[in-house]
Amino acid sequence: MSAKDTLKEFGKKITPAYITKLAVLTGIAFILYMFAKFSLPFMFPSFLDMQFSELPAILAGFSLGPVAGVLVIILKCLLKFPFTSTAFVGEITDMVLGILYVLPASILYYRKKTRKNAVIGLIAGTALSTLGAIVLNRFVSVPFYVEFFFHGNFEVIVNICKPLYHAVTKQNFYFYYLLAAVLPFNILRLTLVSFITFLTYKSLSKALHWEIKPRKVQEV
Repeated sequence: MSAKDTLKEFGKKITPAYITKLAVLTGIAFILYMFAKFSLPFMFPSFLDMQFSELPAILAGFSLGPVAGVLVIILKCLLKFPFTSTAFVGEITDMVLGILYVLPASILYYRKKTRKNAVIGLIAGTALSTLGAIVLNRFVSVPFYVEFFFHGNFEVIVNICKPLYHAVTKQNFYFYYLLAAVLPFNILRLTLVSFITFLTYKSLSKALHWEIKPRKVQEV
């Protein structure tokens, strides 16, 4: 199928019902992203927020297609831009990681809608997003925060992590932070999102596949 045919097929899906469902799921994702979050300071550094805003996006991806899932991720992050406390870096990072989770899961499931494909897709998305989190934290997020918020003083972020990782130093920080925090944190968070998706998708499927039925015109 050519790119033109693909765009034409996608255009046919843009119905009032599609837009309505996309808007509702984006709104729910934004609310979860902004307000429904908490930290686990006894397990991970307090600045890592446990939140499940990918859930509406993965539901959109499974029911409306991969493009819808990605759009929910992008839109909920853009909506948070005016309220950023991270100079947009946190939101952009979350956008990339959300896409890395939702896109492979949605593609695998949407091609063949079976429980097996759903599980494989969710596992693949979790693995890819977790790997992305390690890379982005190592080369983008942490270096930016240290320079922008702590004026290059790496000891500040080291001291934040010391209550959990007593042996952490500037020299071994990334070893502790990436392997003891970022890796298990993202696996735990996305596994919970995947588990909730697997449990709820079937019961929500009817609502997610709702369409506006055209009215029958009665002849006079």
